[in-house]
Amino acid sequence: MTPEESDAAFDHWFSESPVMAILRGYPAAEAVSLTKRAWATGFALVEVPLSHSGDDEALSAVTNLARREGRVAGAGTVVTLEDVNAAVTCGARFTVAPGWDPEVAQASLAAGLPHLPGVMTPTDVQHAWTSGFRWLKVFPASVIGPEIFKALHGPFRDLRMVATGGIDDANAASYIAAGAFGVSLSDATAWIGPDTVRALAYQRRQMEVQQ
Repeated sequence: MTPEESDAAFDHWFSESPVMAILRGYPAAEAVSLTKRAWATGFALVEVPLSHSGDDEALSAVTNLARREGRVAGAGTVVTLEDVNAAVTCGARFTVAPGWDPEVAQASLAAGLPHLPGVMTPTDVQHAWTSGFRWLKVFPASVIGPEIFKALHGPFRDLRMVATGGIDDANAASYIAAGAFGVSLSDATAWIGPDTVRALAYQRRQMEVQQ
């Protein structure tokens, strides 16, 4: 898989909804329950981070459900080659990283998994951008603030950025307004409603028209 093919996959998955769920540290049964709620609410994707003992069980349970339902779920906090292998073993359809690591990115693509690398600075963005990636996870978004999304669109106009870290139903709209193409929600997955997801999708469509 090439970076361009990876980007095309995220283009497709995020085409109808700009919202992704991050289900960190949940037991398998609870992760499955929250996954069902996220899909019913209109979330585009579900990510299960591989950062705690037992996360592989939760990821496997969610990906098994995704296969049965014709949905897409992936692995997050993929920071090593071992994590890439675990994502493959658990049936993940994509990987997400908190930072930019070309070796991890290429290993994921080689395994046939679209990869969403993390960035924080313009230097991070340029490294990923020159390697062919247009879909990037901006992390931690709440620490940096929405304005960086507007600023990054100046030199990198074709970016598709996903705001991650500290995003909830109270501030998600400000990131979309600033130019984020998607937002990742953690705890808010349990209470955000479909009206909010539809409003964010409408806001993103309006933002695209204005660009």
